Amino acid sequence: MKNNIMSTLFVGIDVSSKTNVLCALDFQGNKLLNLKALNNQPGAESILGSILDCLNSNSLKYAVIALESTSIYSTHIANYLSSNEILLAYKPLVYCLNPKTIANYRKSFVDMDKTDPLDAYIIADFARCGRITSGPWRGAQFLALQRLTHHRLHLVESITKEKAYMVSNIYLKFS
Repeated sequence: MKNNIMSTLFVGIDVSSKTNVLCALDFQGNKLLNLKALNNQPGAESILGSILDCLNSNSLKYAVIALESTSIYSTHIANYLSSNEILLAYKPLVYCLNPKTIANYRKSFVDMDKTDPLDAYIIADFARCGRITSGPWRGAQFLALQRLTHHRLHLVESITKEKAYMVSNIYLKFS
């Protein structure tokens, strides 16, 4: 297990609606990569290529990719990186982290500005220190559960609306 950690690339991605900012660290905390890419398909391909180049040029065998769960903006990049066939050779673990957890971890860095590159560094360092307690990203399962939850909410709201309509008609008829 110790050898796995020593040969792992820790990637932090700060996700926003327009851009993804990436920072990659080795186990010793050395910055190996800084990158800013658009939050679209060509940007995701650019991020993937940079991660693969970094893994190969530093003789690293594994990848841990962490990003903040940012509404719908982090879903696509998380799915892309966790299911990419080329990256699968490096056994990537992709994590979508709670932003509140990262904000609390940030408090341990005194006098650090809040910028996108530094946010990506904080996320990568959080992964490097082994602070991640959630399970790896499982896109298909997450999206299926999300769709079921939204459908259930729709049904409950529809039933509530119809019940209120029925109760008001009963009141008018039998008041």
